[in-house]
Amino acid sequence: MTASPTRTNRITTTRPEARAEVSASGKRNPIAHLTPEDIEDIGRELDAIRDEVLASRGAADAAYIRRMIRTQRSLELASRVVLLFSKFPPAFVVGTTGLTVAKIIENTEIGHNILHGQWDWMRDEKIHSSTWEWDFASPAEQWKKSHNVEHHTYTNVVGMDNDLGYNILRVDPDQEWKLHHVFQPVTNFFTALFFEYGIAAYDLDVKGFKDGTKDKDVFMADLKKVLKKLRAQMGKDYVVHPLLSGPSALSTLLANAIANTARNVWTHSVIFCGHFPDGVETFETESIEGETRGEWYVRQMLGSANISGSRFMHVMTGNLSHQIEHHLFPDMPSNRYAEIAPRIRALMERYGLRYVTGPLPKQVGSAWAKVFRHSLPNKRPGHSQLGDVVAAARDAVTDVLDSTRGMWRRDRRSLAAAPA
Repeated sequence: MTASPTRTNRITTTRPEARAEVSASGKRNPIAHLTPEDIEDIGRELDAIRDEVLASRGAADAAYIRRMIRTQRSLELASRVVLLFSKFPPAFVVGTTGLTVAKIIENTEIGHNILHGQWDWMRDEKIHSSTWEWDFASPAEQWKKSHNVEHHTYTNVVGMDNDLGYNILRVDPDQEWKLHHVFQPVTNFFTALFFEYGIAAYDLDVKGFKDGTKDKDVFMADLKKVLKKLRAQMGKDYVVHPLLSGPSALSTLLANAIANTARNVWTHSVIFCGHFPDGVETFETESIEGETRGEWYVRQMLGSANISGSRFMHVMTGNLSHQIEHHLFPDMPSNRYAEIAPRIRALMERYGLRYVTGPLPKQVGSAWAKVFRHSLPNKRPGHSQLGDVVAAARDAVTDVLDSTRGMWRRDRRSLAAAPA
């Protein structure tokens, strides 16, 4: 991914009239109407909200996460017991549904949020970001580095936040278009089905290893940890539990596969809804140089989107349905996001900032539309997008043929120079 040097959403002057309303790439600057003082006032208000909530954490919050863990474990255990009889269709349906819900809750409301350090204040070593391991292919330590440190620091900064397309998708016009992006709707479909494994490869930084930016020894050590995690996870779901089911072994194995796949698709959808629907802004590398606390807050608000819905929806998304609030305060207990959401929305509306939210189907559709839209190169005057794709494909074929001919000539010269 490359960043265009022509666009910036960063406040650089106290005179709003001196800031461009529309960028060179055609995007409206959503903060052109704000002064630096406005932005720092926003930061102070958000700091006050954060301090207020963190100071009020207590027994009710601790009881919430402990109750959630007990509920999830009870649901998983009950579902696995039912699946012992999964060769009977009703038991298969009930067990598979229960296991799917249990896996989703473990991944979103429990694992994701514990690993963010939201419950570290409890000083409970069993519910702590330094000790928790989740039912997900990516080892906790690797995920915390790529997600907590890199993504939450550089949220939606083109070229710095690798979560912006996960190194394989183009979801913004300022990302460089390459020929393989034509296939990204198909790529995204399979990414959803196998999301946890894609995230494991992403956290492992396979791309960095291939590009030579990640040390080989470090990569191999991390790879061993991933493989160890996968062996344990797959052994549990696809060997131990099916064998315990005896005559229901095959149907139990299928139930586990369905539950894991459904959890992957759900998690993929929730994350896409929080980062990629229309209305979510992206930023250039230059925009975070010397970034103030207030500017960081504004970037989090504009670079995120929420999902509206019921309390059950919020729990099933790990309260990432409040993605805006989560990006503002990633270490705040997730059960408090709904409490502060009206205050965050009112603050943004008061300063003329768009609070992007909508029901799940709308947000999923919007995110997928963006995947399709940006699978083609940007429109250029006097050029057709299809024509640019064809030209890129022709150049790629030419490069392959030239490379093949070069290798053939080198082989011929080597054979001619070899002693008889």
